[in-house]
Amino acid sequence: MDILKYLQKREVGLYYGAPQKLVAENLAQQMPGLLHEKEYAVGQINKIFTSAWVSDRQVVFGTKCNKLIVLDLLSHQMVQIPSLKSSDESVPADCPCGIHSIAINPSKTLLATGAENTNDVAVYRLPTFDPVCTGEGGHGDWIFDTKWLDDEYLVTGSRDDKLALWCVKDTEDCDISRMKSLQVPEYSIKKPTLIKKCHQAEKVRALAYNDFSNELAALSLNAQLHIWDTRTWKQVDSRKLPHPRENVCMALSKDRKLYAVGSQSHVTYIDTNSQKVITSVQSRQRGCGIRSVSFNENVVTIGTGAGAVLFYDLTAGKYLECSCGHACMLNAGKGWLLHDDNYRDYFMDQEYPNAIYAHCYDDSGTKLFTAGGPLPAGLWGNYCGLWQ
Repeated sequence: MDILKYLQKREVGLYYGAPQKLVAENLAQQMPGLLHEKEYAVGQINKIFTSAWVSDRQVVFGTKCNKLIVLDLLSHQMVQIPSLKSSDESVPADCPCGIHSIAINPSKTLLATGAENTNDVAVYRLPTFDPVCTGEGGHGDWIFDTKWLDDEYLVTGSRDDKLALWCVKDTEDCDISRMKSLQVPEYSIKKPTLIKKCHQAEKVRALAYNDFSNELAALSLNAQLHIWDTRTWKQVDSRKLPHPRENVCMALSKDRKLYAVGSQSHVTYIDTNSQKVITSVQSRQRGCGIRSVSFNENVVTIGTGAGAVLFYDLTAGKYLECSCGHACMLNAGKGWLLHDDNYRDYFMDQEYPNAIYAHCYDDSGTKLFTAGGPLPAGLWGNYCGLWQ
């Protein structure tokens, strides 16, 4: 239903929906065809894995080389936020994987991400990025995702098949111990409130929290979706997904009551009430992998391993099309690639587009930040762009 039909039906008393919702849905459908890219040079960092808006002009992102960086999209200024160290008792990560997740609590006062030890979680105060705490002892392997349950509790999911619950109260009297550093102010070291093994999981890759039903969904690399009741912290369901390869990203639409899971060649939509698969939609770039996925009203935004952003209209049940009749697709810019010995020996004769490992809309839904880097693990490079 477009705006004209809404107005016509409202005049005769046949439609009572919210016009703001209708405008937002119409904007989400029309916007991709109007977007233009502004690419940013962000130096010699390696692969941007995760990102989030922290203001109407600033984005924070995390990299494979374990850097947390705030980028001002107007001035192009970049500030690297110091990593938070764990205590001497923390088990160090084996071959650190970098920062895979950034999560901001509902009141936008705290940001959680990876610590210097990528098995641990770090929490900063917003908007200043003053350190609050490091959470350690929850995981024996890399943290892949983080989700806030409310303003004080957050959950991490790890390559060790476990979930850890953390309580973060931004007050001085809850500190367990103190760390001092020449680079950063004092901050506390915290232990998890509880640790849960995710049964039938092999490497927890992504999390989604539904506060309406108090359910946490955990996606594991072996194509299983695991449902936890956060009131009892019991695992209430595990479902096998239809596409077994590279299930690495997930998003939740509470309005639509849907999970979207990205695999090597499909996006699978799952009902949040029954946990049953509704449908699977094949990517327009089959086989290159779905690396990031999100909901924007009734449109699903899909970042691929071949450097494209696709848009799927849930209402129409098809990919959005441009005025020319072709599928609407945003193609990432060239980015930056390190031409080292490894590149010259193994990759020089081929071209590698930048995988869209991360994308996020601003609060207005009119600006889309996209980021990533070359898909092969042996290549060092990055890509960063703003579409508006």
